[in-house]
Amino acid sequence: MPRTRRASGQTLDLLRCLLEEPRTWRHGYELSKATELMSGTLYPILMRLSERGLLEHKWVPPEDGGRLPRHIYRLTAKGLAHAKEQIELCESTRVALGRPRHA
Repeated sequence: MPRTRRASGQTLDLLRCLLEEPRTWRHGYELSKATELMSGTLYPILMRLSERGLLEHKWVPPEDGGRLPRHIYRLTAKGLAHAKEQIELCESTRVALGRPRHA
């Protein structure tokens, strides 16, 4: 039976954030603020999830002429299922160990 690899706490924070509005495109800066993850932690996670087909991403042009194009991200269907699985796995492990659930 294949073992399910558990996500890190930082990845779980990001997945929880993305699950709030799974079909909404989000900027990395917005995700950083919502999760309180520093860019050196957040962007490698975003890249890894994208490489695995769990996130889709695209460049968007600036709304005003003064900014550079920016990446935006959202969960794929596969990513949505993965996020739910990982959070449930985390919660079931906490319950089995007698730890309170993450709020």
